[in-house]
Amino acid sequence: MNVELSLALDRRKARGVTTNESGRFDLARREIWDGWDIPESRGAFRTQVRDEQARTLITYNTSPDLPFDRSINPYRGCEHGCAYCFARPSHAYLGLSPGLDFETQLVARSNAADVLRKELTSKRYKVAPIAIGTNTDAYQPAEKERGIARACLEVLAEFSHPVAIVTKGALIERDIDILALMAERGLARVGVSLTTLDPSLSRKLEPRAPSPVRRLQMIERLSSAGIPVRVMTSPVIPGLTDHELEALLAAGRSAGADAASWIMLRLPREISQLWQDWLAEHEPGRANKVMSRLREMHGGRDYDPRWGHRMRGEGPYARIIAQRFATAVKRLGFATNTPSLRTDLFALPKQAGDQLSFF
Repeated sequence: MNVELSLALDRRKARGVTTNESGRFDLARREIWDGWDIPESRGAFRTQVRDEQARTLITYNTSPDLPFDRSINPYRGCEHGCAYCFARPSHAYLGLSPGLDFETQLVARSNAADVLRKELTSKRYKVAPIAIGTNTDAYQPAEKERGIARACLEVLAEFSHPVAIVTKGALIERDIDILALMAERGLARVGVSLTTLDPSLSRKLEPRAPSPVRRLQMIERLSSAGIPVRVMTSPVIPGLTDHELEALLAAGRSAGADAASWIMLRLPREISQLWQDWLAEHEPGRANKVMSRLREMHGGRDYDPRWGHRMRGEGPYARIIAQRFATAVKRLGFATNTPSLRTDLFALPKQAGDQLSFF
């Protein structure tokens, strides 16, 4: 008889989820017991990064829920390993698991900067702010060695192209030199995700991401350099982190953030079971409350993907969170309407051999 083997804790130390179940396009993946009672040592899940030559880089969307219509992602997968990450299902398209593969089997798009330059140079390109880090974090640990995000940022700066970055990676401080100059011209803004102020909970939720204190330090350093920063209290997790909402906003404001936002926990596709497995292991006493609240906001389902609904949910609890957020934002003096990033400065950089203008 074949029995599925659970993944031992020592094999997944400092990882965000408990399993490596198949994605929806890789249905054969399963660890089994072959019936032989022979102890077998299994190695820990090590991070591996392989290179990919991207053919295109800018991804366009038409979602009314998003404040941008285009984005770039230098990496597929994310070593931060956040248990709640809504991007996990995207790994299934690679034939990999949204579970541990998502945080251990990474793909670096090593030619991203060259492809970006080519796309921005196209005569058909129409400028609008580009978002970075909206699927997977561009400033995850692999970036320290690869430098792909910085190379892309250098291209955007060269074209005077507006950019909005979302991250929880402290490595963004390395690029303050570029971001500060862009921000001075109205071309850059950064959002820093802050989920909880509890370091113990953060380590379980986001095992390889910077601590809450370190992220507040990031906000302070970025804002001190003149870079506008939004504190993103996302995701709000009902029954687990929701009580921290006001404290998170106050901490972000004290660190120098000028704007704020929030999104409710989302559980699309494979994430729902991954999340429930995480709750069973780390917060079994709160599991029922967390899932009951989520289902209450989604018509009895774990998740409702409808536009205009998926980010916030609906019902009494969702309205209470929205009201608490609005009240805190007003009290703390956050900007409710931040200036739009400039698009009028966009220009193709001069190339060697270009004819000089006489005027």
